[in-house]
Amino acid sequence: MEKLRKHIEAITPLNDEEFEYIKTFFSLKKVRKKQYLIHEGDEVKYEYLVIKGIYKVFYIDNDGKEHILQFAQENWWMSDYIGYFKQKPASMFVECLENGEVLCLTLYGREKLSADLHKMEHFFRLKLTNGFVALQQRIALLLSSTPQERYEEFSQWYPDLLQRIPKKYIAEFLGVSRETLSRLHSDSK
Repeated sequence: MEKLRKHIEAITPLNDEEFEYIKTFFSLKKVRKKQYLIHEGDEVKYEYLVIKGIYKVFYIDNDGKEHILQFAQENWWMSDYIGYFKQKPASMFVECLENGEVLCLTLYGREKLSADLHKMEHFFRLKLTNGFVALQQRIALLLSSTPQERYEEFSQWYPDLLQRIPKKYIAEFLGVSRETLSRLHSDSK
């Protein structure tokens, strides 16, 4: 739980009493490589804070094609947010790409923490705002850039992910073929 405390305190300081209360809302889950935290159609019970590992959040379209919306690594939050916040069945999948651990937080827990501790309301607001900004940047990049520009941005934003995620998933995330990704990687050296 020390990682949780450091994560929160990067935004807002906590005293011991506050943290003791906060940690009662989280549960630790160990996750195996290729294990799903969320499967399409599931009830979305949790938002997850990644403690260890890499995860992909994706959906499958009507033609059976997979579309990766997000990779999540240590200190990142993830879920099927439509299902989580709207309390609807999942339309996304969350899969673990390497053995890991996550902290699980229910929507009720999130709302209670926010109501009880202004610091946590502030924390969650900043996390949600930063996530929204990142999502808009990703959409703008996908709509208005070349594959080379998308690859360069990904390499700058997430250099460590290039080593930890299979190339086929990076290609899918960038909206290019595996062959194009290999070419882009060679061209950028």
